[in-house]
Amino acid sequence: MAQLYHDVVDTSVGQLQLLVSDKGLVFVGSPNAPLSEAKSYLNNVDAVDQAITDGQKTLKYRQQISDYFEGKRHDFDLPIDHFGTGTRLQQAVWDALVLIPYGMTCDYTTIAANIGQPSAIRAVATAIAKNPVLIVTPCHRVLRKDGGLGGYRGGLTMKRQILALERTA
Repeated sequence: MAQLYHDVVDTSVGQLQLLVSDKGLVFVGSPNAPLSEAKSYLNNVDAVDQAITDGQKTLKYRQQISDYFEGKRHDFDLPIDHFGTGTRLQQAVWDALVLIPYGMTCDYTTIAANIGQPSAIRAVATAIAKNPVLIVTPCHRVLRKDGGLGGYRGGLTMKRQILALERTA
């Protein structure tokens, strides 16, 4: 079993739990949620339970997320480790999300078209809802076709805050 490393980053929206493997970022939690939230998003529950707190292994992840919330960073150069989570379609959606530029938004239909599955809008929405890596895999940039916020695991207040941050930075 691959080892996970745990840390917490303090941000303007609250504390975010981080899980990192030796391959990359595995999970970014909702504001002030317990680490156990990760169990709902990752296939390997035991790895979450056995995560080790290690500030050195998580330093670059914590720093880049902190810089993002301080308006100092618009793009991340962090590897993401899907950690065996998600179907091929879900992983394709998550990979497509990182291509949405900072400060821009799009809708579910656009993401479906971008991954070559234009009729899979519901599946795309489900994949976005299951995104284990908030902020770095920017599902907050996806809106409903009518421009409404839609849902967000971190809550609509957080979604509004980070969209506003991206508009003003």
